[in-house]
Order: sequence, then C-alpha cells, then structure tokens
Amino acid sequence: MSSFDYDAIIVGAGAAGLFAAIHAAERGRKVLLLEKGKKPGVKILMSGGTRCNITHDCDTRGIVHAFGANGKFLHSALAGLGPKETVAFFNGEGLATKVEDTGKVFPVSDRAVDVLDVLMKRLARSGATLALTEPVKDVDLQPEGGFRVSTPTRTLTADRVLLTTGGKSYPGCGTTGDGYALAMKFGHTIVPTSPALVPLTVQPTWVSELRGITLPDVNLKVVPEQGKALTQRRGSMLFAHFGLTGPAPLDVSRAVSGHAKPSSLTLEADFLPHEPEQVFDEFLRAESLASGKKQLAVVLSEKLPRRLADQLLVLCGMAVDRKAAALARPDRLALVAAVKRLRLPLRGTLGFEKAEVTAGGVNLDEVDSRTMQSKHRPGLYFAGEVLDLDGWIGGYNFQSAWSTGWLAGKQL
Repeated sequence: MSSFDYDAIIVGAGAAGLFAAIHAAERGRKVLLLEKGKKPGVKILMSGGTRCNITHDCDTRGIVHAFGANGKFLHSALAGLGPKETVAFFNGEGLATKVEDTGKVFPVSDRAVDVLDVLMKRLARSGATLALTEPVKDVDLQPEGGFRVSTPTRTLTADRVLLTTGGKSYPGCGTTGDGYALAMKFGHTIVPTSPALVPLTVQPTWVSELRGITLPDVNLKVVPEQGKALTQRRGSMLFAHFGLTGPAPLDVSRAVSGHAKPSSLTLEADFLPHEPEQVFDEFLRAESLASGKKQLAVVLSEKLPRRLADQLLVLCGMAVDRKAAALARPDRLALVAAVKRLRLPLRGTLGFEKAEVTAGGVNLDEVDSRTMQSKHRPGLYFAGEVLDLDGWIGGYNFQSAWSTGWLAGKQL
C-alpha cells in the first residue's frame, strides 16, 4: 500500500487539470484535484462567448504552427491527443460538435456548459476526487520522498504533483499566477508574463466613432519606430469604443503587450488584403472616369462600410460629400494608402483583465516535453497555461491545455 494520501494531487481544475485528472484516475491512480474557486472550469464556461471553442479543425502541425517558436514543445503531447482525438473524446461522451468557416470547432449546442458537463461526468466516472474552494497554500518536499501539499484546512501527501494553475488572464476567474511562485520554489525560471489575445487600445480618437463596425477580412502589422514588422495577422476586426478587437487584433496583441514601450508602436492596417494596391488604384481611377457624378464615399462603400469610407476621406483631407469626378492622382494615391496601409499609433492593450491567455510562464527548457515532468524536481509536473505557451485565437490554446493535461495524466 502507498504511504501517501494520494498517488497524485493536481492543482487547478481548468481544462488541463480536468483532462489530467480523468486520464490519471482512469489508469487506476488515486487522484485529488484541488480548485480554489467555487466552480471548476470557469474559463471553459466563459470562452468563445460562452460557446467554448474546443479546438481547431487542423492537423497537429497546424496547432504547432499557431504557437510560433515554442510550438515544437507540443509535438509529444499532440501525438497522444491531437485535434481529431479531442473531437472524438467529446463526441464519444455524447457531445456533438461542428466546424465553422473559420476552422473553429464548437459544440452544436453553442453552449460551453455542455462541454463542462461532459468533463464533470467523465471525471466522476473516473474515480478522481474534486475538492472545491480549497486553494493550495504551499507545496513542500517530504524527507522520505514525495510531496506535502498544504491548504487552509489540511495537509496532504502525494507521490506526484501536477500544477495546472493557469496564467494571469481573466484574474476574476481565479487565474492570478499562483503556480509561478510554486514553480520558482522548485528551481524553475518564469519567462516574464504579459497579456495575450487581448484587445488593442489606439491613440486616434476617431476610432471610437466607428464602434460597432466589423470588417471580415483585414491584415494587421505591428510596426516599431525602426525595423521590420514585429508580427502580422489576417482575420476579422471590430471597431470598439476603446480601440480594436476581434481575431486579427487579438492575434497580434502579444507583440504589443510584450513590448517595452507599446505607445511607440504603430498598427498598419490593410482593409482590403485580398486586393493588390494596383488593382484598387485602377478601380478608383476607372470609377472617377465612369461614375464622376457619384460621391467618392459611395464609390468606396462598394468595398468598405460607409462610415469607414467617410472617415478615410476625412483622414485624406477630402470632403465627405466630394464627387468622384476628376480624382487627381495625388488624391487617389492618398486614398490607396489609407485603405491599404493605414497607420494607427497604438496606446497598448486592455491588460490581463481582458486577456484570453497569458504569454510567458514556466520556461519550457526546464520541462520534459515527452512527459511534462520538471527537469529540476522529479515527481513535479506542469500542464496548460502555466507553461510558456500561447497560441492564436481559434481553439489552439484549449488544444494545448487538453493535450498537455492528457500527457501529464498518463505519467502521474
């Protein structure tokens, strides 16, 4: 018989923690899943506008690519549980899924609560024990081996400990970076954290006047004062009272929040990425000749929302009601630049309060990607957002959590 209270204690009942607990318990391990909040899986319930974007409809290479340079860390985890296996897991539990045009995978019901219900029922069947409103105060090594885990009400022992405490995003959910201090205690370094997948704030005040306008396809570049673009991403965008949100702004936000001086950066927007500059220029030239009596804003509104068209004219120093006739070449080129290369000075982001994920975290060089075990302390494991892993919007980050949690659960 084991001399420990549990074979494994998992700290944090989010996506990674739930998958790890299920897998470990189904392997016959005695598992305790500790959660400091009143409910498990709170971020699951919030995600995707309460619809829960479970994963992305792509192969494992697509997931790896979404995480940039750090994506290679996920190869082993994805080999055990990739997007197809994740969908099969939920389908097998009776949850029907669908793939949207963007590649995002959602439950057919569009209800995140159905995703969590599946996990809770599977967790109950697995035999793992879930303890809510029980934060972990400390984790210590025992002289005789294993770990001692302290909560406000008791002290427990375990052969192995898995930290799935998340990052700092949406701190109202309870993700306040608790796992970093525990990791550092066991010799791990923390890559400095910053908000990722977070809305952008901009300097020009006119942006707020366009709030509510959605553009289905734009290309955004984050450009420093000198040098080449830090990042770029193509996708949809929404004007908001504070600045810009939607998939494209969120995907480039990491470069902004992680910069030493975000207000020195510029966002370069291409509002017609599918149309080369020469083609758009020729469109304006032809329209000015053929439809001279039309207002120029009406001509532009064939390509862009009217309110945006009006604003671009103002930015180019032209009257909103000016006719398309006799559009001089300098004015035409100014419009082309405004549509294809509009430069928006940035302020920064809305911070961790509105961030969907955290950039930075436990240094991946110090974790064995084949097992999720610490290279510094045998028996200590990590999974999910506590690690230095953050990917694009679209279900990639959930896939990372499911996969790393599943792999850790296989080892516990």
